[in-house]
Amino acid sequence: TIAGEVFSIIDADLRFEQFISDGARISPGDIVFHVYGRIQSILKSERLVLNIMQRMSGIATNTRLYVERIGDLKTKVLDTRKTTPGMRFLEKEAVRTGGGMNHRMGLYDMIMLKDNHIDYSGGIENAVRRTKDYLIRTRKNLRIEIEARNLDDVRKILEIGGVDRIMLDNFNLSDTREAVELIGG
Repeated sequence: TIAGEVFSIIDADLRFEQFISDGARISPGDIVFHVYGRIQSILKSERLVLNIMQRMSGIATNTRLYVERIGDLKTKVLDTRKTTPGMRFLEKEAVRTGGGMNHRMGLYDMIMLKDNHIDYSGGIENAVRRTKDYLIRTRKNLRIEIEARNLDDVRKILEIGGVDRIMLDNFNLSDTREAVELIGG
């Protein structure tokens, strides 16, 4: 676990005994772990461990709420790349612990065509074509995600094809429902 790792980084001689697994539901008063060793090392690391656990627990719990709400749908909860500086790995792990999925770790693992890229390329079709040309030319194997601003964009993207994911940016609920039906899986 992350708590055990932090304790061992602070002092490799600390002994960590975990009672409750990551992602398990807990109740007030539950004892998650014990740590044994030099008092100075425990005091040096306890606040850091507590802060990390609180943050991750909050993210995992909130993610779990969303996952449960959509449990009967063919959809998944994905996280954002916009994380707290220096905490990305931990926050993304917390999303997975809560039953969500990681969208992407950074700018390097997927191509994201946002509205400004589409505009500067001269439209959706040019943006997708130029992206595919780039991938062929550089021999990169990256998925393509494209941002849709409205239902017309969704229709155009589906007509052009060749993308892996469509992001529905700032859609209201009724347009989201219609877009999901248009996309059809």
